[in-house]
Amino acid sequence: MADYAIGVDLGGTNLRAAAISRDGKMLGKVAGAIPVNGGRDAVISDMVRSVETLRDGLSGQNLAGVGVGMPGFIMLESGVVSVAPNLPGFENFAVRDAIEKRLGTTVILENDANSAALGEKWMGAGRGTGDLVLLTLGTGIGGGIIVNGRVLHGVLGMAGELGHITVSPNGYPCGCGNNGCVEKYASATAVSAMAQLLNLGQGLSSEEVFHLAKGGNERARLIFDTVGEALGILLGNLINTFNFPLYLLGGGLTAAWELFEPAMKKELTHRSFIYRNNPPRVERAALGGDAGLYGAARLPLENN
Repeated sequence: MADYAIGVDLGGTNLRAAAISRDGKMLGKVAGAIPVNGGRDAVISDMVRSVETLRDGLSGQNLAGVGVGMPGFIMLESGVVSVAPNLPGFENFAVRDAIEKRLGTTVILENDANSAALGEKWMGAGRGTGDLVLLTLGTGIGGGIIVNGRVLHGVLGMAGELGHITVSPNGYPCGCGNNGCVEKYASATAVSAMAQLLNLGQGLSSEEVFHLAKGGNERARLIFDTVGEALGILLGNLINTFNFPLYLLGGGLTAAWELFEPAMKKELTHRSFIYRNNPPRVERAALGGDAGLYGAARLPLENN
């Protein structure tokens, strides 16, 4: 039986990897910026080096394999990344085979939000809960659905694209081709865009808007009311659909939890009869940026 696995979290700008034991203890972690100017091969080489660094430090232990969480549409059976908007050069590329060939160990690919959901189920706020939904509130909105302890993938592996659920039928256009997606109202990018529309300033980050709201700026507070309303509509639909015991929110925007929670809970109470009568838990995720590392490492351990 393997002693540990290595989880890799590949984002648009950063690469992180961690060695995690079978009982969930983090044995080592490395992190760094992605060499975007070096192209795809440079990124793959960095991933391989990160894994090798961790593996060399645990030479006396048995490695189960490597899990890689990354953004985009992943063909799970073939290990091919079909669409990766934030990773130039990765579209229609067999990432799994490229890494396996160089490492000589099992590699499993997974969508990054699914990895984070699995991580929260294993070692985070979802411990002891077989069924849960995770929303990741970042630049966009990602989602992961766990059923009976495992990721729900759907027929193409695209289940859990929760950021593109409609919350305003005639709302803002989204890059996915739809109008009114929740990520146009409740992501960090949405907060910045709404700040500009309300003339709060040019190019404000969501964190800067958060500080304005904390300081009492009414227009900034209105933005977080909008965030909460959109999340309440989304969560109401999810609760009515799944009737799960737990719904988690993670990602950088949850730092503003106290600002958007009242509007979220008010809207949720209005939208879901289940929530009104027997409310499930709606909570912040527990693992922060490490959730994806735990979830990615869990993938090879599940099969070893």
